[in-house]
Amino acid sequence: MAQENDKYAHRVTWPDEDNNYTGRCAEFPDLNWLADTPEKALKGIRKTVMRAFIGVWCVALCAALVLANPPVIAFAETSCPGIHVKIQDIKNSTGAVACALFESPDGFPTEFLKFATNIMMIKIRDTEASCNFLDIPPGTYALAVIHDENRDGKLETNWMGVPTEGYGFSNDATAVGGAPSFDAASFTYDGQTIDLTIRLNY
Repeated sequence: MAQENDKYAHRVTWPDEDNNYTGRCAEFPDLNWLADTPEKALKGIRKTVMRAFIGVWCVALCAALVLANPPVIAFAETSCPGIHVKIQDIKNSTGAVACALFESPDGFPTEFLKFATNIMMIKIRDTEASCNFLDIPPGTYALAVIHDENRDGKLETNWMGVPTEGYGFSNDATAVGGAPSFDAASFTYDGQTIDLTIRLNY
């Protein structure tokens, strides 16, 4: 039986200047996946599209339940299980927001293409963005978010190593003399619904 995301048109573009392949989906232009090989890029975008499809289905189901049983559902939790992240204080709508979810200190927070468990690249609309990670098992995680204004898949810095693009972390972990540790940004996820807000720093 064909998977649901076989119905969508996926493609992989040639490497950019950083040798990253980009997986894209015609039906979900806001989603893409960066990887060091075309196979990983295709696998990543297919997985991301499937999660997006599950999210749309879940929202539709929640809406149907509310309409069918308004007195019962009125005070119930209607958001889908997952890690829902709202990004605030984006200074402009140029480029995209990259949300990287880590499950260990390895590579946190800079080497997200290699070590992050999940990565989402989201277009900015009216200086706002949201990343929704669905189908995530319970565990301890940390989030790193960057405002990738030039869409090169990394945080730009000046010659002194100071970031020139917006960045933020879960727990509002601060970068003092360097990036915060995984422990400083980590949070516990129980497999249900968690809503996080991350404010970007410039």
